[in-house]
Amino acid sequence: MNAEEIRTKTEDELKKLLLDLRKAQLNARFQKTQGTLENTAQVRVTRRAIARVKTELGARKGGEAAPKAKAPAKKAAKAPAKKTKAKKAA
Repeated sequence: MNAEEIRTKTEDELKKLLLDLRKAQLNARFQKTQGTLENTAQVRVTRRAIARVKTELGARKGGEAAPKAKAPAKKAAKAPAKKTKAKKAA
């Protein structure tokens, strides 16, 4: 499933597709642990298809193609440590 096919679907179709892909992912994980999964690359393909669908749903909901990462917060400069007088030995 490529991005072109995903863009042409309605929101309800995308939600149904997302549900189907998650079920397929669950089944593939079970098969992988049991050792019966023949095509191990299918796990990765399914995971990426889920990401594409979720990205498209988010774009339609939020109005932008992909959520932007937050800029890292700048740390405030630390105040210099106070100097204390050394105690004299008695």
